[in-house]
Amino acid sequence: MPTRATLPSWRYVNRVFLFLRVPQLLSTCVAFSLVADMGLRGDIGNWFMSFWCICFIVTLFIVIIEVNGLQPRFPFYWYNFPVTFACYAALICLSASIIYSITYVQFLPDGPEWDRAVAATAFSCIASVLYAIEMAGMWNFYKLKEIPCYLHTVPSLLNVLETFVAGVIFAFLSNTSLYLHQLALVWCVAVYSVCFISEAVTILLNLGKWEHRLPIPFPICQLVLTVFSVLLYISALVLWPLYQFYEELGGLPQWSSDVSCVDGLMCTWDQHLAVAVLTAVNLLVYVADRGYWAHRVSIETED
Repeated sequence: MPTRATLPSWRYVNRVFLFLRVPQLLSTCVAFSLVADMGLRGDIGNWFMSFWCICFIVTLFIVIIEVNGLQPRFPFYWYNFPVTFACYAALICLSASIIYSITYVQFLPDGPEWDRAVAATAFSCIASVLYAIEMAGMWNFYKLKEIPCYLHTVPSLLNVLETFVAGVIFAFLSNTSLYLHQLALVWCVAVYSVCFISEAVTILLNLGKWEHRLPIPFPICQLVLTVFSVLLYISALVLWPLYQFYEELGGLPQWSSDVSCVDGLMCTWDQHLAVAVLTAVNLLVYVADRGYWAHRVSIETED
């Protein structure tokens, strides 16, 4: 097992840096630079521009740390961090490419702005492929060398998916007018935030190998958290569509009822629907996560 701060193979890391990290930096930098130069981008465009910028900054941070050999200065197993980030970055860039093109690019008229938006989407797709290749390469390398990797386990993949879906929900909630007018909708946003934070803490505990420092066994802690998250998401899945689409509670039952849906761009009603669908998706992921930990706890209890 590698030490806390070392990477399994410097040759492999250098190869990844030379053939993947530099194109990743270039692709994400060009993507957010093109969108930043467009002026009017909308809430969704601003959110995904921030995503590309974060991917660029974190990738540059990883490069600086590895080139200068600063891994021993970090209080966690560094070799788990790049592969976990690559998984997130691949999902983020892929979702940004799809959602940005569907909600914004296709409605732009031909011209310089359309060219910039298409180019940004293309570079985002390239970045997602590069991050996916890095993640798959590291994942297989660690598995071949029998090096324990955070992403080799089912709950870790579910944690990544849960936090990723929550991040996309936050992107659609960037317009606060979607929920501030109703206390029930504010509750839904609080649900997304609390569950996201709890999963982020879980990921950090796993990356640092600190899960055994908890006062109770980690599987039991995870089972309690997932049951709590499932109950919270069920409440959000009921309240969000009820207050957004039920007319008697101030909602808009049909797309045509929204006066903002006249210019072809993604309107408020579309964002309401996207959040409702993503809430259902994340609820299913949490249910699967709860099933895993319930099975794990039952096996350990029998043993």
